[in-house]
Amino acid sequence: MNPLITRLRLMRQALMTIFSKYRDIMGVFPFSSPAIVGVFLFALITSSLLPELALAKDAGITRRYKFDIKLVRMTRLCHTKGVITVNGKFPGPLVTVREGDNLLVEVVNHVQNNISIHWHGIRQLRSGWADGPAYITQCPIRTGQRYMYNFTVSGQRGTLFWHAHISWIRATVHGPLIILPKPNVPYPFGNPYKEVPIIFGEWWNVDPEAVISQALQTGAGPNVSDAYTINGLPGPLYNCSAKDTFKLKVKPAKTYLLRLINAAVDDELFFSIANHTITVVEVDAVYVKPFDTDTLLITPGQTTNVLLKTKPYFPKANFFMYARPYATGQGTFDNSTVAGILEYELSNFSPFNSTSTKNLPFFKPALPPFNDTSFASNFSRKIRSLASAQFPAKVPQKVERRFFFTVGLGTNPCPRNQTCQGPNNRTKFSASINNVSFVLPTTAILQAYFFGQSNGVYTTDFPNNPITPFNYTGNPPNNTMVSNGTKAVVLPYNTSVELVMQDTSILGAESHPLHLHGFNFFVVGQGFGNYDPNKDPAKFNLVDPIERNTVGVPSGGWVAIRFLADNPGVWFMHCHLEVHTSWGLKMVWIVLEGKLPNQKLPPPPSDLPTC
Repeated sequence: MNPLITRLRLMRQALMTIFSKYRDIMGVFPFSSPAIVGVFLFALITSSLLPELALAKDAGITRRYKFDIKLVRMTRLCHTKGVITVNGKFPGPLVTVREGDNLLVEVVNHVQNNISIHWHGIRQLRSGWADGPAYITQCPIRTGQRYMYNFTVSGQRGTLFWHAHISWIRATVHGPLIILPKPNVPYPFGNPYKEVPIIFGEWWNVDPEAVISQALQTGAGPNVSDAYTINGLPGPLYNCSAKDTFKLKVKPAKTYLLRLINAAVDDELFFSIANHTITVVEVDAVYVKPFDTDTLLITPGQTTNVLLKTKPYFPKANFFMYARPYATGQGTFDNSTVAGILEYELSNFSPFNSTSTKNLPFFKPALPPFNDTSFASNFSRKIRSLASAQFPAKVPQKVERRFFFTVGLGTNPCPRNQTCQGPNNRTKFSASINNVSFVLPTTAILQAYFFGQSNGVYTTDFPNNPITPFNYTGNPPNNTMVSNGTKAVVLPYNTSVELVMQDTSILGAESHPLHLHGFNFFVVGQGFGNYDPNKDPAKFNLVDPIERNTVGVPSGGWVAIRFLADNPGVWFMHCHLEVHTSWGLKMVWIVLEGKLPNQKLPPPPSDLPTC
């Protein structure tokens, strides 16, 4: 029985007992008629339970999923190999919830690799034990073990995704996470005819774990992927892949909501559909002021919802949808293109037939050059929060803590008597924030923090600013060596934070998509060159800046974000180019608990994996 109904009945029985005793003592019933008694009972009980009734109305339901981590044989590009998957699928299964729902996902590990799952973009309010990054909020799930991820989706709706968060396993272990609005709550842009998740990924003919393992051992850059994929399919522009093509079949005069997700390991991507304009309406599960474009940029870790309005009639043509990389670094990258097909369906009344449509012409979209930083900058500036009464942009107007982080590449020395394949053949590639290359501990930091056992696990002396300032986007310094450590920044609960992230030219300027766990943040400013603390803040947008969880630090430039540290726990921040994360471009924020019960992190679940 519903516990709320049970409580109502118990309260009614208690009140009737009180009235009966009053009648026995005073000789009269306290009210003149049973009808008045009923009114009084209803008013008293409902008024005392109004908060709970309101919560019951808004509360979601519990949705359960099971993820079996399996190794399956899979073929792409005429190469067959073992692939780590969830439930045998690449990409993995669609997870759908509503805002306010509780999500229970049991993950069972049947492979030899350790595993953990991150629910990318979920705020995890007081549920940091379910966030997922290995050795940050949990120890990984070992072979034969299982773990129940348990969290509630609060105050969010839109498109996110889930993925493995250990080494490069997310290359194949990822899938869409769609948060629908609460029942009877409409989209701010009208209901589409159909919704279609489109997830971009990469395919290696070899094991991606072997790729990064070799790179870390030799100190060189990793081998690039062999293909990009749309919903797991490389498409007709790759050899032996014509049958492995994603086709989006549409009807004329309809509006489709495309939920775009970039789950690629190492590449930002341009995307376009030939002869069609799309309307951007949401990024990172945040509604935006709609704007039209024929091409968009989406970095790893980002999601973008777009409306596609199909042509009002059968167009007598098919249309390619292309995605290819935006690459600004000096290293090699997979300079290929993945293609899907937009195909119009024939109506029953169409004068055409299936035979006459086989030889329809194909139109191709035109994408920007691979290093078009100007397009990337202009596109990101168009994205603004909806900032409406229903969906306000709660930008922190006052700042209590300011940080300035340099992000970029660097080097580590070779082990003694060993030749490396990094710069000058005497070093290994590395990456850092404020010249600190993060070293993963062997114990989960959240556990160490919660139980007061940080000694030997992490320190809290992460620098607020670069220790040695230099001309960040000019000629790089002679010494490119980084320091190594497991360092964190500690923030009191509810601290308002401003963070400026500055790209550096060390080993070449490069765009870095930075992802912050546990929070959304507002992108209040960006620019090229070195950030000027005296002039640039005057140009910050504090009215309707975009709110998101992953932002590209411009190549040769900077970006400024603000957020409120209102979520106690340990929160990872890292570049979502996986090679940079592997090289150490990551750090940790620790947000202390507040004084109230709802400002504290509960104890860990009993099945939390151990190291």
